[in-house]
Amino acid sequence: MKRLRVGLLGCGGIGARHATAVGVLKDEMQLVGCCGRNESKVREFAARFGAEPFTELRRMLDSQIDLLIVALPPFAHTGQVEQAVAAGTHVLVEKPIALDMTRARSMVDAAAKAGVVAACGFMYRFGAAVKRWDAAVKAGEAGRVGLFTGQFHCNALHADWWRERAKSGGQMVEQLIHIVDLARHQLGEPQTVYARTANFFHRDVAGYDSDDVSAIVLGYADGRVGVLNATNGAVPGQWTKLWQIVAERMTGRFTGWNTATLTHTIGAPRTEEIDEQIDVFVAQLADVAAAIRERRPPAVPLSEGAGTLRIVLAARQSAAEGREISL
Repeated sequence: MKRLRVGLLGCGGIGARHATAVGVLKDEMQLVGCCGRNESKVREFAARFGAEPFTELRRMLDSQIDLLIVALPPFAHTGQVEQAVAAGTHVLVEKPIALDMTRARSMVDAAAKAGVVAACGFMYRFGAAVKRWDAAVKAGEAGRVGLFTGQFHCNALHADWWRERAKSGGQMVEQLIHIVDLARHQLGEPQTVYARTANFFHRDVAGYDSDDVSAIVLGYADGRVGVLNATNGAVPGQWTKLWQIVAERMTGRFTGWNTATLTHTIGAPRTEEIDEQIDVFVAQLADVAAAIRERRPPAVPLSEGAGTLRIVLAARQSAAEGREISL
């Protein structure tokens, strides 16, 4: 089996996670190039992962890569995905795929027109606990989902660009979007969004104008509800991502994508513990590789990135205008 030639655009922390995942899948793919604007950083990154360094995307695309992993900050998306798919290159794009729907739709439409495999980096969906819940829903074991609650709590200053709302989109757009995507995955498309945000903990930090406290309520015409919150003022050094799903016959309490307690709630309660060690970055890339070889859509198409982005952008609009937004 011929290995897929992989190029990486963006040589930061998330880029390194993807590069490591490519290395795990060495029988299926090989990282042959990495690209970024900082030449010294790119050369150091390339040496670390055994790839060729590039500072121009066109030159890396010309080296005949099969798959481009786009791990750029959201503000840096300026047509690279469109350029790659036009060259016939498959893509995996990290979330959020853009900071506005015009750019997001441009990517999705270009990929569809090119007929390539285009995936979005919502890797939470590949966790063992998430997959087990999905299977329970599909089999009718859980029943209809009526409530989804979730949180994303941390406490870090992050990169300079992350602190700037104009570059990151804010914490709801850049971080809580993972939990919002899971809520959308379980509840479907909401009819309304209401949100509140504030910069409460970092008002005196120079260059920090992003929200660090936020809450979102997703509303559905049939009574289902999603309630999500985030903060960057919690315990330093800890990244707490928790969610709970309440369905007609089962409740799931998730402490991560691989760990959960599922309780069957009809009759005598019966619990099921999920605790596995799946590397979701590896699982995500393996699915993309299989989709390319089998000529099928990936498990999480790029259009899902646009769908979830639409919700968090509506939440940001709701917070800014102080009103519920109809979608």
